[in-house]
Amino acid sequence: MGLRSSILPPAADAKLPFDMFDAEYSDAEARRARRMESIYHLGQAKIWDGREVLTDLIAKHGKPTLSPDKRRALGRVFGIIMWGELAAWRISAQLADRLVPLEAKLAAASQVHDEARHFYVMHDYLDALGEKPAKLEFWAGRVLKKTLATNDMLKKLVGMQLTVETIALTAFQRVRELEVEPVLTGLMPFYERDEARHIGLGVQLVPQMMAERSVPGLVELALFQVDLLTTALMSLKAIERDLLTIGVDPRSVLGIAFRKQADIDAKIKAEFSHWPDDPPVRRIFEALCEALFPSEGSDAHVPVVVRIKHALQVAARLRPSVYEQWGARGERDGTTPQAS
Repeated sequence: MGLRSSILPPAADAKLPFDMFDAEYSDAEARRARRMESIYHLGQAKIWDGREVLTDLIAKHGKPTLSPDKRRALGRVFGIIMWGELAAWRISAQLADRLVPLEAKLAAASQVHDEARHFYVMHDYLDALGEKPAKLEFWAGRVLKKTLATNDMLKKLVGMQLTVETIALTAFQRVRELEVEPVLTGLMPFYERDEARHIGLGVQLVPQMMAERSVPGLVELALFQVDLLTTALMSLKAIERDLLTIGVDPRSVLGIAFRKQADIDAKIKAEFSHWPDDPPVRRIFEALCEALFPSEGSDAHVPVVVRIKHALQVAARLRPSVYEQWGARGERDGTTPQAS
């Protein structure tokens, strides 16, 4: 039974997958299957009671208290994250339903439970903060809608496991490191552990599925990913002022995200030697980062012509990217690197 037929059943197919145990795995495929199955069992062992954790943190630190401007900014940023958790809940449920191999189905099912918890705990935290989540701004909504709407399971995995989850994990880490608000700081490690586990499903499945795609199919996937990443960048730009208000440099978020993506790429490379060292999609994304979030700083008035020039230099590897400035150094020492 080929991977394509086992992982991508028709959306309208209501039959039970009675052939799910018919696949014959190579040694490498068997190892990857065991890793996916372990995601489920580890998730079971690491389940945490969201109500209890939040109640204990509020008892320890008191109700979240910030100045009005920081409270509103934090509410807007984590309101987006809350809706993102709802989308992740729905997307992981789609994956649990449509991924056929038992091990992948188990890993996705574990994520469904986690995302449901993430959603209600974030809602309860924002309620304690005194902020009612607003509707999603356009760009953030577009990222989630595109990932929710696609019937292509590979695109869904790339959108969810390797894009949305990575961005969320980075935001959680940066807010925790900066200790923006003590209750939220205490919550973030629980979220981070879960999200890091979710990315594992994409690491194990995406390259294997890509190997069975035709060249036109891979081009289509690359275009989808560029569209998604560009939209995610525009969403980050839309909340730039809110991030700065709570002390988070958007460029640091991007840099750490690239660091995490490099770690993901290294894990994939260990399993799939043909995985490129410097994918074209990554070059394009780093160039867009430079154009929207110039190394000169968020408050610098950099002319459009200069932004484009610098972006092209980043794509050509003639200028340090945000990853080289932040992901490779700033994440380790907690300082803001100097612009080159």
